[in-house]
Amino acid sequence: MSRPSDRCPGVFSAHPAADGHLARIRLPGGLITPAQVLALVGVSDGFGDGHFELTSRGNVQVRGITDIDGAGELILDAGLIPSPSHERVRNLQLSALTGRRGGLLDARPVLAEFDRRLQSDAALAKLPARILFGVDDGRGDILTQGPDIGVLAIDDQSFDVVVGGKPTGRQVTAADAPAVMIDLAHAFLADRNDEWRVPDLAGRAAIDGVLAGLPVTDEYSRSQPGAEPRVGWLAQDDENLVALGSVVPHGRIPARVGEFLAAIERDIYLTPRKEILIVDLSEGMADTVLRVMAPMGLIFDENSPWTRITDCTGSPGCDKSHTDVRGDLDRHLGAVDVAIDDREHWVGCERGCGSPHEDHIRVEATPTGYTRRRL
Repeated sequence: MSRPSDRCPGVFSAHPAADGHLARIRLPGGLITPAQVLALVGVSDGFGDGHFELTSRGNVQVRGITDIDGAGELILDAGLIPSPSHERVRNLQLSALTGRRGGLLDARPVLAEFDRRLQSDAALAKLPARILFGVDDGRGDILTQGPDIGVLAIDDQSFDVVVGGKPTGRQVTAADAPAVMIDLAHAFLADRNDEWRVPDLAGRAAIDGVLAGLPVTDEYSRSQPGAEPRVGWLAQDDENLVALGSVVPHGRIPARVGEFLAAIERDIYLTPRKEILIVDLSEGMADTVLRVMAPMGLIFDENSPWTRITDCTGSPGCDKSHTDVRGDLDRHLGAVDVAIDDREHWVGCERGCGSPHEDHIRVEATPTGYTRRRL
């Protein structure tokens, strides 16, 4: 029996939607440089619908693409796909602001080395595009995303190994963490039949074999899953620098806003909560960014409902949706005395595209209206 096809979109396997092709671009750790932002402006303005969208895995996608080859050429030239064979499996999440604000250690070198090893390993190009890797610096923000394979810092030199979204109680040093994660990725392929994710595996003999060779630790219990608010003025550990966190309605960045983001000439990190983090700003620069970007639609207010509410594309972009989800949500938020006290995700059908990986309330459209349920 042949394995079901993996339809998770990439750039070279763009998804045909009702509004044109959709291309998804993986951003390891959510990092995107000013030059790469400008390249996305060119793709979205020249070949797409004039926006680029944030995803629930800290990646970006462009909808409405009319020329896949032309868009792909710009994306390649920007260095956004350093390994075409591995483009869809580079689902690599990293604690936001690690090395800059909070956390037990700077986890960036661990993720960078893992990415290097992943791209150089031909066999791992066969991983399913839905698998998720994560490196958590101890604050718990990536653990809440349920990575299939990852590590969670327990002090400034070591990690607990995470498998299937849960700490295993097996310890690894920061230096050895990338190699162990690679070993676990190979073990997943050995254990896999048709499963897309580790929790779906019928058996985990190979994975358990890798874990059995690692020392035991009980330190992981000290780490509490969660994430601080990352919208607004965020002082970095270097007292001379700050980061600015923002969100945008529907997680859609207009090309014109992207041009101004690129002009700041600072790296940007995109989080699974669809936050936009502009880092390494002086206080004067941060003040200027706030004054320029807020009127253009970036939201820096941590009390805004857009920090707690997301949605799928809905119609007319998706022909499976029962309704215009974005329009319905805009009208809902425009009503008087609407309070959004919990995380909500609005969807146009039962598939629940773009749903957060954390606990949330799903507001789901049906042929007769919306239903609400906690997931």
